This record gives sequence, structure tokens and C-alpha cells, in this order.
Amino acid sequence: MPYLKINGTELSKNVEIYYEDHGKGDPVILVHGWPLSTAMWEYQVPALIEAGKRVIVYDRRGFGKSSQPYSGYDYKTMAADLNELIQHLNLTNVSLVGFSMGGGELAKYVGSYGTDNLSKLVFVSSIAPFMLKTADNPDGVPDDVLKDMENNVKNNRAGFLAEFGKGFVNYESNKDKVSQGQLDYNFNVAAGASPKGTLDCINAFGRTDMRDDLKKVDVPTLFIHGTKDEVVPSKPTSQQGHELVKGSKLEMIDGAPHGLTFTHAAELNKVLVDFLK
Repeated sequence: MPYLKINGTELSKNVEIYYEDHGKGDPVILVHGWPLSTAMWEYQVPALIEAGKRVIVYDRRGFGKSSQPYSGYDYKTMAADLNELIQHLNLTNVSLVGFSMGGGELAKYVGSYGTDNLSKLVFVSSIAPFMLKTADNPDGVPDDVLKDMENNVKNNRAGFLAEFGKGFVNYESNKDKVSQGQLDYNFNVAAGASPKGTLDCINAFGRTDMRDDLKKVDVPTLFIHGTKDEVVPSKPTSQQGHELVKGSKLEMIDGAPHGLTFTHAAELNKVLVDFLK
């Protein structure tokens, strides 16, 4: 099991980032969502490898099998982790695919490091460019919603994650598409993450404005969002991102919830493979 070692700073100790590297061909890096890990890509990795791609997945700091430092859960640091992985593996012509919170790493990576090493970008159910409701972002999520999430994580993390997992896939409407076993598995992955990382990431994905970062994107880009996403509204995120990135494409998957990697895997995989080929 390979790990990328990242030197710490005065505020953060050394961090080890767990990653997997499979297949041959042009590289694709999959960046997972909150509060899960690389495990969420179980149904996408084989499809991309079969399509002739080299697929790399990694666990964000604080999640999955990576180290759980007490700090560093901001997009500047997390985009730096992604850049370290790209440099460590000497990757060029990379396609980045970010799910939900993972879309923030994509946006901030471009804002910080440019697109010289990139081929394509795919934002899936992404929070980018800006999820918070403000005067100039009226379709966003009210800050009270984020504060409520933070309070729940502080006071009843396990209970919150169990309920969040149901909303993640619109379970009542999708019992024919996702099993209780999958919900239990997702809960175990989420519950095993760093409590501090789980908390701090809410501020990162909920309140970071990446509109200027997306304006710097100059590679082929695709935004994918479910029409029934009840976790991340599409207007301030995928739809706004599509408007900001010149020449980008927007694919709305009918009836899909936030966690479409589980409920609409076949539809998602086809869209991904067609765009990345």
C-alpha cells in the first residue's frame, strides 16, 4: 500500500497520503467527497481502467487510510497535497475528476498551480465554485445550514453521519438502487475519518469562494450533477461553474441524487468514459 509522505509545517506534523495506482494509459486522478474516502469510487475505477485509463485514487488527509492531522483542512493545503501527488508520480496530461468536496481541490489546484500538467477536468456533484449564500451568490446555501452541520458533528457525529448517509443517496426514493449494506459501509468509512477533519472540512467546502479560480480554467471541462441532488444545489455550483468556464459542458443526470456514484453508476460511468476518451 503506497503512501506519499508530505513534510509538515510549524502547525502540522508530517502527513502520509494513501493512494492507489492502477491500469495503464493517460492518467486520471479521482478525488473523493466528504466524508468518505477512495472507497466511494469502487464502481468507477474498473470502468475507467477498462476504457484504457491509468486510474489513481487517494484519500484526502484526515480520511480513509491517510494520516489524521489536527490541522490543514483548508483548500490551499489540500490542493498542495494533490500537487505533491502529481509531482511524486511525475504525471503529465492528467485528467482530474472531483466529487462534491473534491471539486474544490480541482478548482484550487488550478488557481494555485495552473493547468500545464492537466488534460481535462470533471466536476461531479461538485461544491465548486461557491456554495455559500451571499448577496452576490443568492442561490447558495444559508450559513445557518452549515452551522447546523458543524454543531451536529461536534455533538453527535455518528448520529449525524447516519442520517446524512441516507440523504446522500435519497434513500427513500432509491431503495431499488442502493442497499442498506451500502449505507452501512459508507457509514463505517465516514465514521472512521478524523472528527476534527470532518468538522473543519465543512468550513472549507461550504464557505470557500472559488469563482476566480474557475475563471482560470482553460482545459476541456465537464460538470455533472443530478437533478435530484438534495445535498448540493446545482445552481451556485455546477450550473454557475459551467457559466464561468468557457467552452465547458454541463450534464444533468435525470433523477440522480448527490451520491450518484452509487445509485446511477452506469449512467455516470458512460458520461465519464465518453468525455475522458
